Amino acid sequence: MLNGMEGCFNKLKSIVFYGFVKENLICHLKDKPFPLYSFVMKKIQILPEFLANQIAAGEVVERPSSVIKELVENALDAGATHIDVAVEEFGTKRIVVKDNGQGISKDQLPLALERHATSKIKETEDLFNIHSFGFRGEALPSIASVSRFSIASKAEGLDEAWVYKSEGGKNFNLEPAAHNQGTTIDVVDLFYNTPARLKFLKAKRTEMEHVHDVVVRLALANPKVSFKLISDGDEVLRFTAAESESLDDMLPRLSSFMGRDFVDNAIGVDLDRGDMAIKGFVSLPTYNVSTTRKQYMYINGRPVKDKLLMGALKNAYHDLLHTGRHPAAVLFIEMDARAVDVNVHPAKAEVRFKDGRSVFGMIRTCVRQALDEHSTDVSTTPSEEALRRFETKTLPQSSQPRFDYSGFGNSSNSAIVSSSFAQARTVEEDTPEISYEAPHIPQEEYEVETSKESFNNHPMGAAVAQVHGTYIVAQTENSMIVVDQHAAHERLVYERFKKQILNGRVERQALLLPEIVELKETDVEALIEREDELLAFGLEVEQFGPQAISVRATPALLGEVNAKQLVLDMVEDLRNMKKETTLQESLEDFLSTMACHGSIRANRKLSVADMNAILRDMETTPNSAQCNHGRPTYIELKTNDIERLFGRR
Repeated sequence: MLNGMEGCFNKLKSIVFYGFVKENLICHLKDKPFPLYSFVMKKIQILPEFLANQIAAGEVVERPSSVIKELVENALDAGATHIDVAVEEFGTKRIVVKDNGQGISKDQLPLALERHATSKIKETEDLFNIHSFGFRGEALPSIASVSRFSIASKAEGLDEAWVYKSEGGKNFNLEPAAHNQGTTIDVVDLFYNTPARLKFLKAKRTEMEHVHDVVVRLALANPKVSFKLISDGDEVLRFTAAESESLDDMLPRLSSFMGRDFVDNAIGVDLDRGDMAIKGFVSLPTYNVSTTRKQYMYINGRPVKDKLLMGALKNAYHDLLHTGRHPAAVLFIEMDARAVDVNVHPAKAEVRFKDGRSVFGMIRTCVRQALDEHSTDVSTTPSEEALRRFETKTLPQSSQPRFDYSGFGNSSNSAIVSSSFAQARTVEEDTPEISYEAPHIPQEEYEVETSKESFNNHPMGAAVAQVHGTYIVAQTENSMIVVDQHAAHERLVYERFKKQILNGRVERQALLLPEIVELKETDVEALIEREDELLAFGLEVEQFGPQAISVRATPALLGEVNAKQLVLDMVEDLRNMKKETTLQESLEDFLSTMACHGSIRANRKLSVADMNAILRDMETTPNSAQCNHGRPTYIELKTNDIERLFGRR
């Protein structure tokens, strides 16, 4: 028996916690016996059913949209072809999900709210061959435990309908009801008995966006099912059932979810390999976003967030997007259910593949092939943004007298006109002369010539001008094209360079006089260590003392290049690269650096022949629609849009 102060009690308590005392120990505090060991070691108890369900609800029911996801998935598992979702106060006050599925009979309704009661699986083997959304039997009891819940249903082929009610997972009641075939689940006062959960919800607008996203995401994967979403009495969206599950039938729902811009700049993907099939849409490289939030993946109709799938998609866009930019995509992957484990995450949002490498490779190959087939297409977004930036402005009223056209041709007015043109010539003479002289061609002859030359034969049209020494303006039969000459030529050089390296035939051009480049000793060592690798890239260097190198040859494809600056940029790339990484593994980064040095710069004047040569190369070079940083190399303005700007349409 021990007597002491409170500090002694805390000391004894820590001893008991660490397991040094195995028998009952009583400590007297203020002459009152206190059973210390029994205080520390709580008894193991079986939790009440409603409390266990509330704990499970913490994993399954994160927010109102989580409830809708589970209920809509149950409706789809029941074979529903019409699903209506209604919410009040973004779902916290009320959620109603109604379907026309096969329904639930009277004797089965009470089982629907029992934990681990399900019609989806029966044996262990079924866990590895799941074809339904739900299978754990946790969703309905979890939702019922944190709400006032009712489920009304009429089973297929039966005359009677029944409703089963509960409050907080207790006080169950089964009653007759009036209901058509199918099921209606009514969730009222979500989290009423766990108010702390309400504090973790976001603003009303954010939560409603989650609700909208869940419904549309499930609607995308089920085009032959009609959906309706009502919020506080107002219809938010309605999708009619499509006749098929083709890519074309997905477009209306896709436009509602991803936006019209995505649909206008999306490429269809459709490949069936037998054991695996992929279909959906991916964005053009020039239509990219700053996060991965616009990437939606489905496995056997189930929305998932998987790093392997997102990694495969990212790899397909390798060397097409700048660092920090991401493609948008909606991809549906069908595969043997036994090849994927969906029993990984409580909300079934993550999966595990039996052969992840095969899945990665097929997605990467399928998407890349689609991109290659549209490698010269460019996003419409820059063109539309350019049009929006044009504004119709009213010219200010001149303070000078209005010109009198009635006397046009007399000596006085001719003098005014001559003076005006003289001023114009003065301005013109101040600008640098272009590198070629265009012969004077009568207007009629010019129109005929360009029509024959460009409109019918060349998608990129014929060059008609160069603006600011930087942009090529070309004309097609029904549009005007503006090309960023540096960005476009950089991509052309990059693709040629890549082809030469992959073929092992990079031509070098020897310098008349070696270029001596002074560097830090560590940088010299880094370059010389990779001397043979650099030679394969067409760059011949050798050491010239401890703090300098000699450049003897550069890639012929780059033409006249600043060898010193090229080496300095290569050194910078090497600093950012892991020592064990080969140049071949960082091929795109090094090629991008070299291509930048070999491309036409801004403010360099080009002849019409040079401009047309660039246009022709763009038509035949893969990925010419975007530069090495993922930006568009050209924009196209349709004649109709230009006419609209001037009020002609």
